[in-house]
Amino acid sequence: MKFLEKLGFSKDEIQTFCDSVADVMLETLEKNKKLVKANIEYLEELEVKNIHEIFFQYYELFLMDHSNFEEIFNKYDREDLVEKLEKNVAIVEYL
Repeated sequence: MKFLEKLGFSKDEIQTFCDSVADVMLETLEKNKKLVKANIEYLEELEVKNIHEIFFQYYELFLMDHSNFEEIFNKYDREDLVEKLEKNVAIVEYL
């Protein structure tokens, strides 16, 4: 999961994440690191401030095809979405 460090995640955050997620899921994330990276970078482009929190709670979402991932977030006004995500990450479930 070293690729997450390059995306601004701390070693402690990554370790805590790895300790709480099944090995098979960690392997899947690692195998698809280019896709995960592209989806994280897309949220960075949108200026989402709590990407780490979103990733740690909804990591499966980051395995979604990149164009489908973008479509989910493009349905909404960017500023409004970013503000709502910052207040409550759980809205990801309803996007």
